[in-house]
This record gives sequence, structure tokens and C-alpha cells, in this order.
Amino acid sequence: MSAFRQVIDAFWSPDIWLPPNTKWSDLEPNEQVQYTDHRHLFYPLPMAVVVLLIRYLLEKHCFSPFGISLGIKSTKPKRVPNNDLLEETFARNSKWNHKEVVGLAKRLDWTERQVERWLRLRRAQGKPSTLIKFCESSWRCFYYTFSFHYGLAFLWNKPWLWNIDYCWIGYPHQGVTRDTWWYYMLSLSFYWALAVSQFFDVKRKDFWQMFVHHICTICLLSFSWICNFHRIGTLVLLTHDCGDIFLECAKMAKYAKYQKLCDFISVVFIVVWLVTRIGLFPFWILYSTSVDAPEVVNQMFPAYYIFNGLLFLLLGLHLYWTHLILRIAYLSWNSGKMDGDIRSSSSDEITLDDDSNTKIDDIDGALPNGTI
Repeated sequence: MSAFRQVIDAFWSPDIWLPPNTKWSDLEPNEQVQYTDHRHLFYPLPMAVVVLLIRYLLEKHCFSPFGISLGIKSTKPKRVPNNDLLEETFARNSKWNHKEVVGLAKRLDWTERQVERWLRLRRAQGKPSTLIKFCESSWRCFYYTFSFHYGLAFLWNKPWLWNIDYCWIGYPHQGVTRDTWWYYMLSLSFYWALAVSQFFDVKRKDFWQMFVHHICTICLLSFSWICNFHRIGTLVLLTHDCGDIFLECAKMAKYAKYQKLCDFISVVFIVVWLVTRIGLFPFWILYSTSVDAPEVVNQMFPAYYIFNGLLFLLLGLHLYWTHLILRIAYLSWNSGKMDGDIRSSSSDEITLDDDSNTKIDDIDGALPNGTI
């Protein structure tokens, strides 16, 4: 037991988590200041269960009926005829070139068209209905809209929204207000719920990038809470949530077949994404954490470098998604519309009937999502 206690004490050493000459006792809540408490990070775990329940109820009783009223059908793909040879080939590789199609057609005494049709049906067999995808996007749009407006409302009167230097002035002796506490707990519970539900939701090409994004977001929120970096954390959340609203709205419009509305919202989304994720995040927030913070706080500590490193990891994910978004914009400009979801499943990537018919990969932003 003593060895375990030594490990715990070493992990929670103030030399790791706090600035020099600062102890955990210095940040104990008192009548004047209410500091962050690392024990509160357990609250989002049961709250995530409540979030999943709310999502289920909203999707079933609100989003699904709304989607049906827009003409979205909950139809399942046609079942593919059983064929052992094709199933065995499909299990090895789900993407067949023309040579493979010709070879399979000869072995089965089928036409090439029949083999291609079987492959299309087989690919579509595991796909969720458009209504399910519409409900998923509706849920995310609902949360990001709520989170962004809640964050903007309570941050409007906070000095660090207008002067980011206040994120560091007086650090680490910065109290946490009740609205900040709820902002953090709700955000953490949402991302814990996303990290779990992602394994049951529609599978995307960027599945593992998104999973890393969710874990990175949870780690960032937790680190910033423990180290009392909650002020900069609220700004990161705010700058990320606004773009995700337009992303999910564009997908909803696409599923409902409102193509012109989808195109318009997609343009707005790209502009907001570039302004917030590629503009404000690196040149306002990361500049402050990397340049301004060391000047104001003077002596940094190990947890700060981990926290800042996670922010740069998040920037790397943003750059990856920006590459895909600009690719979407380029292909859409040439085709005249958003062909496919902004984030399509990997099985939709290429159809055999026309090799030029390439659907566009979808990006889910997110971190914090919205997202840190």
C-alpha cells in the first residue's frame, strides 16, 4: 500500500501540475475564491450517461419525426443475393478493379454488370439509412448550438474574452465561477458520450482521427481544469463550437435533399472554419499560450508543456481536416454542388459504374468539436 501511495503522491506532485512555489493547499477553496477541484472530473462520467439518454429521446421523438416530415425515408438497403465466391472475395478486399470484375464474371458465368451490381448492393448492405444519419447530425447541431450560445452568453462579461492576457494575469490564483463549472462539466460529458457512441454511430473514413480528437479534447479539458487553465479552455471551446453548427446544418440539408441550402451553408462553414480553426486558434489562442503565458507567469512547469503540446496536436488535426475541406471545395466547385455528405462513409468512395463519380469525404469538426 505504501508503494501505491508513493506512486499517487508522485503523480500529484505540485512540481508537475503547478507553477514553482505553489502547493495544492494554496488552491484550496475558501470564502474569497472557489478554485477548480480535480475530483470534479469524475462528475462528467455519470453525466455522459444522461447525455446519451437525452440524445436517444431527442432522436426518437424529435429529430426522427422532423426528418420524416422533410421526406427523408428510413429505408434499409436491398439484401444482396448470397454468393460464396463473391463473399469470400469481398471479405479480402471490398474495392475491386476492372480486372477483378472481369475475372469474377468469367468464373461465375455472369456479365460484368451483374458483378458490379452485386458489389454495389453488398457495400450498401451495412450502411445506415439516411434518416439515421440525419438524426445524428441533428443531435450534434443541437448540442453545438446550445454550447456555443451558452458559452458566448456567460463569457460576454468576462475580461479574458476581450483581452486574452487576463487568462494569465494573476495565475494560478483565478477562481472558477458556477457558469464556467457547468460549461466544463457539460463539455466533458458530451465528449465522453461521443467517444463511446462513435463505435455505434455511422462509421466514417476519419474514424480514428475523430477518436483521437475526442480523447485529445477530454485530455485538454481535464488538464486545463487541474492546472487552473480554465480561462483559456473556455476560449478554445467557444472558437471550436461555432464552426460545427454549420457543418451539421449542411449535412442535415444534404440528407433532406435541399441542395442549394446545403451549398450555401457549406460555404459559410468553410469560411467560419478557416477563420476560427486556422485563424483564431493558432494566431490568437496558441500565440497566447506559447508566447504571452511564459512572459506573464515567468516560470512554467511540466503540465503546461503537456497542455500546450496537446493544443498543437489539435492544430495538426485541424490542418489535416482543412486539407480535406479545401479538397471538398475544389471538387464541389468543379461539379457545381456538394456531391455526397461533407463526411461520407468509406464504402461510398468510388462506384464501379463510373470511376469519375467520386463522393466527397466528410469532415466532422468538432473538438471541441466542436471542441477543444
